[in-house]
Amino acid sequence: MHILFIDKRVKTTNASAADPREYLCLDNSARFRPHQNADPSRPRVAAVIGNLISFKNNDLGAWIRGGDIIIQDSGFADNGVGLSFASDGSYPKDEGSSQEVTQSLFVGESRNRGTNGGQNKYWGVGGTDAKMRTLPRNRTFPIRGFQIYDGPVRLTRSTFRGFVPTPERYTSAVGFNLKNTWQLTPRNNLSQLNFQSTVDLRAFFGRPGQWFEENDLDGDKNSLFHDVDGSVTGYTDTYVGRADNYLIQHPGCVNVSQWNGVICSGRYSQVYIQTQGAPSLSLSISRDEYPNAPLVLRGINSQAAQSQQYQPILMMSKSYTLHWSGPAPREVVLSLINFDKDDWVLVGLCYPSDTTFQIMADINDRQSNTFDDLTDYGTVPSIAELEKRPMERKYFFDRSVGLLWLYLRARHGRDGQSYCSAKGCERVKVMATTSSKQTCNCTAKAYPKYSKTPSAVVPMPALSTQACKDCGAKQLVFSSEPWTSYLQTQVKSLSGKEQQRGDNRSFITVNEVTMFFSQPGYFLVTVDACSGKVTKKTSFTKLDAKMEQYLKTGIPKSSIVLMATRGQPEGLVGVASYLVSFGLAKPADLHSKESLALWGFQGGSSPPPWVSLQAGQGDEFLGLQERYLPLGLEAYGCTPPAAHTRKDLELLKTATGLQ
Repeated sequence: MHILFIDKRVKTTNASAADPREYLCLDNSARFRPHQNADPSRPRVAAVIGNLISFKNNDLGAWIRGGDIIIQDSGFADNGVGLSFASDGSYPKDEGSSQEVTQSLFVGESRNRGTNGGQNKYWGVGGTDAKMRTLPRNRTFPIRGFQIYDGPVRLTRSTFRGFVPTPERYTSAVGFNLKNTWQLTPRNNLSQLNFQSTVDLRAFFGRPGQWFEENDLDGDKNSLFHDVDGSVTGYTDTYVGRADNYLIQHPGCVNVSQWNGVICSGRYSQVYIQTQGAPSLSLSISRDEYPNAPLVLRGINSQAAQSQQYQPILMMSKSYTLHWSGPAPREVVLSLINFDKDDWVLVGLCYPSDTTFQIMADINDRQSNTFDDLTDYGTVPSIAELEKRPMERKYFFDRSVGLLWLYLRARHGRDGQSYCSAKGCERVKVMATTSSKQTCNCTAKAYPKYSKTPSAVVPMPALSTQACKDCGAKQLVFSSEPWTSYLQTQVKSLSGKEQQRGDNRSFITVNEVTMFFSQPGYFLVTVDACSGKVTKKTSFTKLDAKMEQYLKTGIPKSSIVLMATRGQPEGLVGVASYLVSFGLAKPADLHSKESLALWGFQGGSSPPPWVSLQAGQGDEFLGLQERYLPLGLEAYGCTPPAAHTRKDLELLKTATGLQ
């Protein structure tokens, strides 16, 4: 059981009279932001974490907050949540930074079922095989492989397996932070992923109930990710969000009810809406194309705070109206977040009809907290005139409805993963003066006057029917000893009763090369335990003198022996005595057995621990059995490998000056 927790930062200077804290002690006042020579003024460099193995954790397998961090060649299995990245709230403190996981494996439920008792508090039915196993938290805790949080994060070239829900528990390959009040950037993206057949729920956006509670906090409602290549959904360059969020939808979107999600094409960014002096207000946002389905946000700050902030994701090139649960705030700042140059939305803010305005645009450099390019907005007499002049700093106040209309348009490009433009954060500040105390919800007057017909800005792509190329992790096995190679093996035996029920596939697979056999009897494959190469493939219809001789003398030393059966081959009981030479402790009792699956080893006085014989009987079918076997071990009689250097120890020696 291993868990990795990265948050805050460690001290990178030696103890001194001025600061007697020890080298590498925890610094609670900072975050982990890797830069050249640990100097924040120098360029960022990614911290690369490789060969992390995290398993059997009740909650998180890894929690990683900070700047540029890459997780690679790592494995996460049997955790409540395999891996979660985190940023710094509304804005990443390390401007332009992001996190990535690549070439990694996520397993929801492995064959390591654990034992009932001891420190294992939770015991229940698994989803992949309906057998009892240890569970994280309890029987109902929603298991997630990769958890999406604020971002920006990238999940790429990784494999998922063993994520199957039960009637009591949601289990998904990709999920979200539970009861989330924070923002999620639409730049969070997934690509080149492989979901094996044991993944029933690729993504899940939660539902009201245990653990999710009402599933109605601001971050819950704005959950969304970018499926770059369609490897999650089958639709290239699409976004997946909550099914009940109509700020992100169009008529061509595809609903996936099992995920509580919807797949849409389009361009998406965020607007941070900051208010002063009215922290208890709820904000209702309606898209003019779906006025009957507003998104209601409560804000990220407590009601005791001086300010409030709302962080919705919006589809670009659309119009929206904003309404309040009480009197409109006297000051509203609209910040363009993750807008690319020329992205825009048209917004109408609700105010009393007697309101007068002072509106200005500026660019905020968050590092120095300075403001540049201050520009006042002028008025136009109608919404039609405003729509003719979208590039100008103009606004229109429809007093009959109470809507202040203006464009939010990005005039500068972003660099890399920065939330704001290269010039700084583009903002529009609205200061309102009114004597009215009325609740500012203009919905009844705004629609149908400003209703529009729903349409797609970006056409929905066709569903891809092509297999995903170069998707998933290249490695089949992830180990804390990465210098050890492993052999993937699958044995699929087939009993007569399985054939009667329509199953007709029997085979042995070695490193994704499948060798089928269709005749009743025994099928044996031998593999060189040093190189991993298949050396022989042999079949026998029954246990006869020829098969007996082969089992005695036909298999070379230092060989892995794989055997499968089809039907109920003749001589099954007699085979048992011949299998002892392949590492079994004693002849197995095969009376009444109908199918076999063997992993054996020929040669060596001490059999490897992976030697195994499985037998099926009646309705207890063997099904597909999979094992990963280490290759090239000295215990097999193989040439010892060269000495391996521990990179982590070498780096520690360099950092500390120790030899």
